Amino acid sequence: MWDNATVMMLVKETGITLYMTLTSTLFAYVIGLPMGIFLVVTAKDGLRPNKLVYKTLDIIANVVRSVPFLILLMLLIPFTRFVVGKSYGATATIVPLTVAAAPFIARLVESSLLEVDKGVVEAAQSMGASTAYIVWKVLLGEARTSLIAGATIALGTILGYSAMAGAVGGGGLGDVAIRYGYYRYQADIMIVTVILLVILVQILQFIGTKLSRKLDKRISG
Repeated sequence: MWDNATVMMLVKETGITLYMTLTSTLFAYVIGLPMGIFLVVTAKDGLRPNKLVYKTLDIIANVVRSVPFLILLMLLIPFTRFVVGKSYGATATIVPLTVAAAPFIARLVESSLLEVDKGVVEAAQSMGASTAYIVWKVLLGEARTSLIAGATIALGTILGYSAMAGAVGGGGLGDVAIRYGYYRYQADIMIVTVILLVILVQILQFIGTKLSRKLDKRISG
C-alpha cells in the first residue's frame, strides 16, 4: 500500500497545499491590507473620517466572513470559472481562498493598527506629517510585530480552508484525505495527511513567531 507512488503523491500534494496557501495569502493581503488600512483611516476617530467608505468596507468584511467557506466556494464557481477558466484544481481554488481570506486579513490588519499608541500618531500629526506618511511610517511601522503575528494566524486559517476545498476537488492534502480516507476507507493515508497538515501549520507558526520576535523592539532592545 505504501509504495513509492503513494509517497510521491503525498509529497506532490503537500507542495500543492503550500502553493495554494502561500499564493492565496499573497493575493488576500493585496486586497486585505489596504482594506484594513482604510477601515482604520476612515473610522469615526480615524485620520480621515468617512462614514460612507467605512460602513461600506465594514459591511463587506462582515458579510463575506459570515458565509461558511464551503458555501462561498460553491457560490463563487461562476466567478472562479470566469477568472481561471475552470472551477476545480489548485489554481482554481486560489480564487475562493483569496475572496474568503481578504476580509479576515482586513480585520487582522485593522486590529493591529488600532493597537498603535494614539499618542505616537498625534505627535506625528502635530509635526505636520501627511496621512500617507503616518500610515506607512507610524501605523504600519509601529504595528509590524502584530502584523506579522496576524499573518501567521492568516496562513494557518487559509491552510485549513485549502484542506476543506478538497471536498470539491480543490487539490492538495485535503483532497487526498477525502479521496483515500473517506471514499476508499484508507484511514492510514487520512491520518498521514492530517499529520502533514499539522506539521505545516507548526512550521508556519514557528517561522511567524521567530520573525515577529525579531522585529519586536521590546525584545530586541
